[in-house]
Amino acid sequence: MTFLKFLIAMFLSFLPGMLGLFVVPMMGGENMWYNSLNTSSLTPAGWVFPVAWIILYFLIGVALFLVMNKVYINNKYSKTNAYVLFAINIVLNTLWSFAFFGAGLPEIALIILTALTITAIFMARAFGRISKIAFWLIVPYILWLMFAFYLNGMIIYLN
Repeated sequence: MTFLKFLIAMFLSFLPGMLGLFVVPMMGGENMWYNSLNTSSLTPAGWVFPVAWIILYFLIGVALFLVMNKVYINNKYSKTNAYVLFAINIVLNTLWSFAFFGAGLPEIALIILTALTITAIFMARAFGRISKIAFWLIVPYILWLMFAFYLNGMIIYLN
C-alpha cells in the first residue's frame, strides 16, 4: 500500500509536465514561437528546463507522498487543505504551460504564474504543518517559480 501511495504521488506530481507535452507546439523538436523571442541574459540553456522540472516534480512527489503517508489528525490544518492546494497547484501549473507555450500569451501566463507561486507558498505551509521535510522539499519549487516569474516578465518586457 505504501508503494502504491508513492506511485500515485509521483504520477500526480508529474501530471502537469505530462499534460504540458500536449499543449506545447513543437516543430522538429523545437518551439518556434519561443525560439523567436528575446529572452533575458539569465535564461538557462534549453536542456536545463526539462532537467530542472524532472527534479522539481520528483521533490514535489516525495513531499506529497510524505503528506499522504503521515497519520495526521488536526481540524484546523487538515490534510484535505494540503490536497486541495496541491490540486489547485497542478491545475495552475498546467494552465501556465498552455497560456505561455500553447497560446503564446506571456501576459496571461504571468498572471497564472503569480497565482501558481502564491498557491505553492500556501501548499508548502500546509505540507509543513504535516511534515517539516515535505515543506523543505517544496522550497526549491517556489524558488524556481520565482525565477520563472522573472524570466516570464523579461519576455514581456523585451518583446
